[in-house]
Amino acid sequence: MSIHKNARLTPLRREEMARDVVEGRVSKAHAARIYGVTAKVVARWVGRFLAEGSVGMIDRSSRPKTSPKRTEAAVADAIAAPAAPDRQAHRHGDRRVRGDGEPGAGTRRPVAAERPGTGRAGAPL
Repeated sequence: MSIHKNARLTPLRREEMARDVVEGRVSKAHAARIYGVTAKVVARWVGRFLAEGSVGMIDRSSRPKTSPKRTEAAVADAIAAPAAPDRQAHRHGDRRVRGDGEPGAGTRRPVAAERPGTGRAGAPL
């Protein structure tokens, strides 16, 4: 298991801290000073420890579970599709999808990043 590079505590130290608080050896405020974190962080790890045990001490992804503003699949497919030869020659880019200006260049980069191989090799999108 890899440890997050900015993590102040390893999962083992988090568990040790949570056990110290749960078993009454130290207060949350004292644990925060000992382990170099805030009382809020101590409370979070203690809560996870009580709810999940040792398993709750591992790093979690910060990626959101949903993306409400994500580009619709049909639009993403149209952006990622190869341009017609005449459009490509004239460098119309995103305008081939929107006709009048929608979705713009701000949409192309995120969609291209999700789909490897949609940009020219070595060239910025």
